[in-house]
Amino acid sequence: MTLWGLLALYGIARVLQVFPGKVPIPAVVALHVLPPIVFALIHGAMFYRTRVIVIFFAICLVVANIFENLGVRTGFPYGHYYFTDLMGPKLFAVPIQLGLAYLGMAYLSWALARLILGDVRTTLAGSRVVTLPSVAAFIMVAWDFSQDPVWSTILHLWIWRDGGAYFGVPVSNFLGWYLTVYVFYQLFALYLRGRSANPKPLPSSYWKPAVLFYAASAAGNVLLLVPQAGPSVVLDPSGAQWKVSDITGTCAVVSIFTMGAFTLLAWVRLATSRPKRNAGEESAVA
Repeated sequence: MTLWGLLALYGIARVLQVFPGKVPIPAVVALHVLPPIVFALIHGAMFYRTRVIVIFFAICLVVANIFENLGVRTGFPYGHYYFTDLMGPKLFAVPIQLGLAYLGMAYLSWALARLILGDVRTTLAGSRVVTLPSVAAFIMVAWDFSQDPVWSTILHLWIWRDGGAYFGVPVSNFLGWYLTVYVFYQLFALYLRGRSANPKPLPSSYWKPAVLFYAASAAGNVLLLVPQAGPSVVLDPSGAQWKVSDITGTCAVVSIFTMGAFTLLAWVRLATSRPKRNAGEESAVA
């Protein structure tokens, strides 16, 4: 019930995003960030043990903060940008909440990648040491691809100094994102290689909240289609003018056909898995 409660709380946070000004932005951001983290900690500990999921969190935090601070100072690998004060306190040049934002979605993307690839084994070995991080990275980048222009160009949580082709966001951002998340997924995969998992069997229903949590994130972007008060046009620092409705409409469509596609693939894989495998092999480390 705790996992479902966290999913409901996250859903409320996504609805609050549709009504800007009703709740302070730092509070909305916190509700976007904290429920996925707690969900990942509980859900991940059931499968990998608490120690392993804490190591996963540590790898994500260290790698993400190194790349984000490097990006702010040098422009590599995302492009030239900086964070405003809307996300609260910073660790060096990066808001603490942004570093934390990686954790929940990183875990959910990893879980969906496991489901989509199937073939659950007792240990992570062979080509899956590389293929699993590669697929998980695509799933997580889809999350950023579906909403970066909203958080940056419209809400100004961070600013792209030179603008960019994707509604004020440079294409290099998404290449940089893929590099960042691939690095921490690959490091985690190398840590898992050859290690056994918690032997306690888990039912197939264990995976459903994770898939629906990722789906809720995509649905939250679709909610941005609801008309809102505010300016109809925004400018990026390069002087390019963007219609807010174009940004929100495009992000909604991108969410459906990227995040929605990954959600559907994971759900179909889960629905078509044999019950015997779900009961007996779910406890294996991917």
